[in-house]
Amino acid sequence: MAASPIFGTWSNFRPRKEPLVISIFISVAANCLYAYVHVPPSHNKYYMLAARALVGFGAGNAAIVRSYIAGATSLQERTGAMANTSASQALGFILGPVFQTCFALIGEKGVTWPAIDLQVNMYTAPVLLGALLGVVNIVLIFAMLREHRVDDSGRQYKSVNFDEASTDVVHDSQESIDQVAVVTTNILFFIILFIFALFETIATPLTMDMYAWTREQAVLYNGIILAALGVEAVIVFMGIKVLSKKTGERVLLLGGLLIILFGFFILLPWGNQFPKIQWEDLHNTSISNKSLGERVLYFWKSSAGNSSEAPTGCPIEQSWCLHTPVIHLAQFLVAAVLIGMGYPACNVMSYTLYSKILGPKPQGIYMGWLTASGSLARILGPVFVSQTYTYLGPRWSFSLVCGMVVLTIVLLGAVYKRLIAFSIRHGRVRE
Repeated sequence: MAASPIFGTWSNFRPRKEPLVISIFISVAANCLYAYVHVPPSHNKYYMLAARALVGFGAGNAAIVRSYIAGATSLQERTGAMANTSASQALGFILGPVFQTCFALIGEKGVTWPAIDLQVNMYTAPVLLGALLGVVNIVLIFAMLREHRVDDSGRQYKSVNFDEASTDVVHDSQESIDQVAVVTTNILFFIILFIFALFETIATPLTMDMYAWTREQAVLYNGIILAALGVEAVIVFMGIKVLSKKTGERVLLLGGLLIILFGFFILLPWGNQFPKIQWEDLHNTSISNKSLGERVLYFWKSSAGNSSEAPTGCPIEQSWCLHTPVIHLAQFLVAAVLIGMGYPACNVMSYTLYSKILGPKPQGIYMGWLTASGSLARILGPVFVSQTYTYLGPRWSFSLVCGMVVLTIVLLGAVYKRLIAFSIRHGRVRE
């Protein structure tokens, strides 16, 4: 969140290779620091925290990538190029956990290289691979990336950066950007990422509470579900490239929000069946005519300090467990498929529209703020849902999300006509 505006501004005034290479170098150095966290005699946790913070700072280069694509493509090419980038990112999210699983086979001990104090084990192998891929990226940038900037019609500009003396920029600066559309798109992007971060965060505790999964089962099964959603996202991104030519970005953005709304509506608890209370599966000798409160208290007393296994089910500390109906597994899976379909469509359409609204000017600063708003959403989403879910339960949590999506759809409808490309707004290109 902090780095995105910095790198975005940098890319506006200097060749984009500079912030790209520096940001990737920061990530490479941070991954190497992580691999050597065991070496210092003390304060190791602070070195680890610094390593993770620097990796996050390096990830601010997403603003540069989007800015480059926006400046290097015409309006007709833009959606397809953005979809390709998003599909590549989704593919990375799919393959990352696969590599992580493979590295687990190395074990905790692994292999030690005493000459350089390097331990290659299940914990350090992923970051060492990340550092290696970063070096490959830097080589590719120097070998293949060329500075390129065109206007919305595809005509090449003389300057690839912001230049006060450039006739291209002087001509463009006479026509203003629609700031209402810019702010609205930032809000839309924030809410879209907020909602998906919320869903990612809640998946594990929700499935543990509703289906009495152990922690290991929840991590495994939700990992499989999220990987499947990644595959679904790639398919959606490829489909968007075709559909956007027929319907336009605004229609797909609205359709994606409606699908997300339907997905969270399905997640609302219905019916008369309740989740299994923690320890019920270990002590199912309750008397049928006891009240629910007495039954739960009985299970709690009889199992406390008596079980060597981790308790499963909905914990008694969450009072809503006693009166909130269970969310069936089929219900959860259908909702996940719908959310996994709507989110990628909304994600790519929001920043594609954003880039078109901004027009042919260098977009680094604006893309930096868009990326920062998405990062802020990924910070606040988990905090919000962890509090509402723990104290209010899934019914209130998902009802609030549904209300949020409805308000987002209303906001989109209010500014729908303003979410058009800069060149169309100023009559340079026909819609």
